Amino acid sequence: MIADTFIKRPVTAIVISLVIVVVGILSISSLAIGQYPEISPPTVQITGTYSGADALTVEQTVATPIEVQVNGTPGMTYLQSNSTSN
Repeated sequence: MIADTFIKRPVTAIVISLVIVVVGILSISSLAIGQYPEISPPTVQITGTYSGADALTVEQTVATPIEVQVNGTPGMTYLQSNSTSN
């Protein structure tokens, strides 16, 4: 019954198809951003060694100068530092 209607009225079939396409395009453009996956920012890892120094010395002489230079890089959202005496 439905097939006969669309065969007899091809303009109606075209209009209904176009309406379905337009509604689909509008639906895709109105999706919430929360539907997209989380994208993690790029990561940069810097390793510096200072043989025979304790953690406080490594922090003051190696980590802090590197953090000062790296801080403020465009697009950087967070900075993490770890100083150990290993």
